[in-house]
Amino acid sequence: MAVLIVNTLPQNHPEALAAIRTLGEKAECRVMNVYEKQFRPCVGCNACWLKTPGICSIRDGYEEVLKAYLECDAAVFLAGTALNFVDHRMKHVIDRLLPLATMYIHIVDGQCRHVPRYDKEYRFGLLYAGTADGDYLNHWLDRVVLHLGGSSLGAFPIHQAKEVLSCI
Repeated sequence: MAVLIVNTLPQNHPEALAAIRTLGEKAECRVMNVYEKQFRPCVGCNACWLKTPGICSIRDGYEEVLKAYLECDAAVFLAGTALNFVDHRMKHVIDRLLPLATMYIHIVDGQCRHVPRYDKEYRFGLLYAGTADGDYLNHWLDRVVLHLGGSSLGAFPIHQAKEVLSCI
């Protein structure tokens, strides 16, 4: 099982280091520390759908993360929190998932969904450091992954990294 860990916390964050160790005990992990990358937010230009399908128009290094999603069996995000939700770094990482889908919509179980660009079921989990509404984060992550044709591993406080492992 190949697990991609996208760490939006500082590289030496004690809870992040503990979570990475825990995940590494049960899976082959690739860690991408993106705290210093300063990924910009999606600007909604739709270039990844229309002009350069699958390729974001923003050139800030996020392409490496997009490619890594395609090479792993599951991805776990390590995120900080702000205002009872994920912080801006994590939100930018999630919003930039858009190139993994196409602009086309189809109906699945009575709801509109984007047609995935690649034949892959994405499996994403979230471990968050700080205070947040866990129920809301679970619902949010479920919806994000659902639109990509995947499944959620759940959202848990970062010290509960073993909970994500049980879902992989």
